[in-house]
Amino acid sequence: MLSPPAATPTEPTSYPRAAVFGASGGIGAALFAELRMRNPACRIYAGSRHPKPTADHLVTPFAFDLSDAASIGATAQSIGVEGPLDLAIVATGMLIGPDGTGPEKSFKQISAQGLADQFAINTIGPALIAQPMLPLFPRDRRAVFAVLSARVGSIGDNRLGGWHGYRAAKAALNMLVRNFAIELRRSHPLAVVVGLHPGTVDTPLSAPFQRGVPQAQLLTAQTSAGHLLDTIASLTPDDSGGLFAWDGAAIPF
Repeated sequence: MLSPPAATPTEPTSYPRAAVFGASGGIGAALFAELRMRNPACRIYAGSRHPKPTADHLVTPFAFDLSDAASIGATAQSIGVEGPLDLAIVATGMLIGPDGTGPEKSFKQISAQGLADQFAINTIGPALIAQPMLPLFPRDRRAVFAVLSARVGSIGDNRLGGWHGYRAAKAALNMLVRNFAIELRRSHPLAVVVGLHPGTVDTPLSAPFQRGVPQAQLLTAQTSAGHLLDTIASLTPDDSGGLFAWDGAAIPF
């Protein structure tokens, strides 16, 4: 991991201003709800493809498209006008392709379009979010950029193979996380940039693959979200650039 700075981080569980990308998805919605409950005074920007109006004056819904850098940049500009950002969570992701195929069980099933789709959503999309959002972090206090990755994106932890496009896209995402952490540290020494594995969560994304998963290991979205926020709160600048499981355990790249 990167060596810690001499400065001391501020209180890790307090986020005056936060943004959640993918706030309408299974895990994203749970993360938004848990964050709102734990931080009642937090100003939250909740992004989704089709945001719904809210009467909560501390919540600002916004629309974004992972494939449209302009929509993400416009959001960052609007948030930046109001001040620094303390927490950004990217809770987007795709396992099944737009055509309903995947993940591949054999290299014989790999297609150029399938790989392109996986990288577009699981790698390029989060990178397009990081690009305008990371500069919004304050330089004088702790801030966190956390993106949902996956244990299967770990090369060192790969024992089963398969799921080629998804694994490769998440492995590339993990590399970007490390790159962003190294670069951001030069200007924001207290910032934390990490990838998070949410566990096997009972959502539509994982529903076709839950057979054989022990019930005790199948997490609800709410349970996963709570653990993920606990993990985020426990991280220090020394952890920046790493990949962590929902229970806080470090996962090798």
